[in-house]
Amino acid sequence: MPRPPDPAKRGDLLDQVRDYLLQNGLADLSLRPLAKALGTSDRMLLYYFGTKERMVAEALAAYERRPLLRVRELLEVVGPPADAGGVRRFLEEMWRRFGEPDVRAALPLYLEIMSVGVLHPDRYGPVMRDILTAWTDLLTSVLRDVGLDRDRARTQATLLTDASLGLLMAPLADGHWERAGEAFRALLDGLEPGWRPAV
Repeated sequence: MPRPPDPAKRGDLLDQVRDYLLQNGLADLSLRPLAKALGTSDRMLLYYFGTKERMVAEALAAYERRPLLRVRELLEVVGPPADAGGVRRFLEEMWRRFGEPDVRAALPLYLEIMSVGVLHPDRYGPVMRDILTAWTDLLTSVLRDVGLDRDRARTQATLLTDASLGLLMAPLADGHWERAGEAFRALLDGLEPGWRPAV
C-alpha cells in the first residue's frame, strides 16, 4: 500500500512553488525546471499535486488568503464598521495594506493568472473567480453591518472589488501608484453617501 503524501512536505513545496512563481511568472512554467530549482523531481511534484495546474492554483490560493486573512483579522481586532465613515476608514486601511511590499510584489503574477484564466478557464479560471468572490463576500458583509440591504450591499461590494482590482493592476503598466491611490479615494468619495441606510 503506497504511503500517503506528507502534509508538511506538501505545504513546504507549495511555499517554494509560490516563491518560484513570484520570481519567474507563469508564462514559461515547466515542471522539470521548476522541480530542479526546488531540489526535487517532476514526478514528485505530480505525486503531491496531480497536475501542474492544480499545484499552481493551490500555491496561489494559499498566498492570496494572506491579505484576506489580514483584513479579516483587522475586523476582528477593531470590530466591524458602525457607520459610513467607519466603512471608509476600513477601506482606506485595506488599500494601504495592498501597498505593502509582499502584496505588491505578487500583483504581476495575479495579472498573469487572470489573463490565462480568461483565455484558458479550464486551467486557472477558478483561481481569480475564487479571489473575487471572497473579497466581494467580505465587503458585502461589512456593508450589511451598517444597514444596507442585501442587494445594495452586494452591488456596492462588487463595484469596490472590481474597481480596486483595476486600480491595483493599471499601475503595473504605467507606474502611477499615487494616481491610483487618488482614484481610489475619489471612488470612496462617490460611494460613501450610498453606504447610509435608505430612509
